[in-house]
Amino acid sequence: MVQSAIAGQPVDPEVGELRLDRAEDGLYLSATLQFVLPELAEDALYKGIPMFFVAEAQVLRDRWYWSDRQVAETTRYLRLSYQPLTRRWRLNISPVPFTNSGLGVVLGQNFDSYADALSAIQRISRWKIAERDVIESDAVHTVNFRFRLDMSQLPRPFQIGAVGRSGWNLLVSRSQRLAAETVAK
Repeated sequence: MVQSAIAGQPVDPEVGELRLDRAEDGLYLSATLQFVLPELAEDALYKGIPMFFVAEAQVLRDRWYWSDRQVAETTRYLRLSYQPLTRRWRLNISPVPFTNSGLGVVLGQNFDSYADALSAIQRISRWKIAERDVIESDAVHTVNFRFRLDMSQLPRPFQIGAVGRSGWNLLVSRSQRLAAETVAK
């Protein structure tokens, strides 16, 4: 349990709202996350060390006779960094893991405050998680969504120091069923 910076109230990380939208070209996920970044991670950010997050969505087709079949899986990577000299926050979002090469398709946004940057991380809007052809209209599907702090991309000294310490844990997850479409006759 993490303490809220605003009111001192305990805040359990959770997915406040999860909405699935069928469209002509696929299935879209929108979510509102409610969490407070762990204090150790926030301290590291203010020292100029970027934090990495991973959002994962998995779409399963329900089957009564066997285990559910995975029909789609997608991942989004986020990097939040603080520039102490300019006192600005930068959020990068990418469909592939971040590397030191600097290559790849990345959306970057700048923020003047930590609260604004964290708020942008906590809102996921119309993220395409599956193509239309893999979502069967007459079948029930389950969408498993996870959002977590990615410890594997931290610098080595932080990875070693963070092993087994609950102050670095951040995991938010939720599952939601997508009902079969009803066809009007």
